[in-house]
Amino acid sequence: METPASPPSSQPPSSQGEFHREPHRPNDEARGPRLREIPLRLLVPNLITVLAICAGLTGIRLAFEGRYELAVAMVLLAAFLDGIDGRVARLLKATSKFGVQMDSLADIINFGVAPALVSYAFLLDQAHSMGWIAALLYAIAAGLRLARFNVMEDRNIKADWQSEFFVGVPAPMGAMLVLLPVYLGFLGLEATPIFVYASVAYTLLIGYLLVSRLPVWSGKSSRIRRDLMLPIMLGVVLYVALLMSYTWEVLSITVVGYLLVLPFSARAWHRRYGTITIEDESANV
Repeated sequence: METPASPPSSQPPSSQGEFHREPHRPNDEARGPRLREIPLRLLVPNLITVLAICAGLTGIRLAFEGRYELAVAMVLLAAFLDGIDGRVARLLKATSKFGVQMDSLADIINFGVAPALVSYAFLLDQAHSMGWIAALLYAIAAGLRLARFNVMEDRNIKADWQSEFFVGVPAPMGAMLVLLPVYLGFLGLEATPIFVYASVAYTLLIGYLLVSRLPVWSGKSSRIRRDLMLPIMLGVVLYVALLMSYTWEVLSITVVGYLLVLPFSARAWHRRYGTITIEDESANV
């Protein structure tokens, strides 16, 4: 005698069985990406960026503790590390969107906030509110300069002149320039009212140079003759040796020399394009 067939289920057997076995099974599509191993070379540039932030913030702390020479050294170290992390990333083929965003956030600290606060703690605070306004405007100018640079770098089509000129003084150099009054203070220049208020005006000037459209020679497309390679290398070694021995003197001379070169950059631009400032559409930011 045959047993009667069971009535057909309203749901497919497979789905009914799955329902009883895994009543709370998560949706596979809602799961995030699986964790995967990351090559060590991708970590190196980001570590350099983090170390640069640590150096910049430590420089601020040292300045407010009265250890000004160490504070300036940490700020310059931060600027150096922040300047090479992108090059290291390209060298290791470890560029990433995360690294780009991390570097942008570090730039405003190391090139804007840190030098402004170190300068304020050492000298500008003696000008009271005027000193704070100068430091504040410089930090904001550095942020605006970095924002303009990032926008120009993100463009797919770049103007030919971008390989030869910057629009305004670059932020890393601005951090070195704005500390000139501090270098002079280390060399024994007394903080007289004239020197203090001249330093306020100088800080505002550097902030203006950062956001200006002044053409500044970048040196990216420069070529060096083969016979000059060894003399230039020896010159760099000599410069570093002098920097280690006569730090503040060499930094002061470097800053003054850089400022004296700016008119020649504008002159070279004027000869080629007929204007004093960069008015190209691709720089219209």
